Amino acid sequence: MLDDADDKPCALSRRGFLGGASAAGAALPLVAEAATKPRTGRSVAAPDARAPAQVTLRVNGTDHPLSLDTRTTLLDALREKVGLTGSKKGCDHGQCGACTVHVDGKRVLSCLTLAVMVADKPVTTIEGLARPDGRLHPMQQAFIDRDAFQCGYCTPGQIMSAIACINEGHAKTHSDIREYMSGNLCRCAAYPNIVAAVKQARDVKEG
Repeated sequence: MLDDADDKPCALSRRGFLGGASAAGAALPLVAEAATKPRTGRSVAAPDARAPAQVTLRVNGTDHPLSLDTRTTLLDALREKVGLTGSKKGCDHGQCGACTVHVDGKRVLSCLTLAVMVADKPVTTIEGLARPDGRLHPMQQAFIDRDAFQCGYCTPGQIMSAIACINEGHAKTHSDIREYMSGNLCRCAAYPNIVAAVKQARDVKEG
């Protein structure tokens, strides 16, 4: 004989369970919508990550207000937006040094630097080295005097890096120059003349 308890219907039936699950599922969108609304009842729009950023690049002493994709590199901004093509795109992976520029007086690889990261910071490119009267920077003159280039593609980055090498105090010896210029590649293999040019410019600065 069955117990009285066995005669009672189960408290949770299959139909009841499915009905409850359906109701909970239908409520989820309402909960999510409520989470995005402030107390006033107005929905809060999520920021659009694709919206262009309004930045000002201070390049060679001139401000350039630009509207840029936040993923734009400093190199692309300089070449395509500002119109300064002296900085070269070699590998676009930070391995050749052809894109070297100065930011706040320090050398950086512009192909690995986002433009929005340097907004309002002074940027110097190869175009900004010569004086207003047209006189070349001592390093530019040294590269000419020492025939420190052949095809010239890597030369802007070499010169920018060489200036930084001296300013950083890393041009005291031949070995130092080779070591601290090693991030700038020259496919024409003008390295001995590049080292000679760095020494010449260093001596001019020290003199």
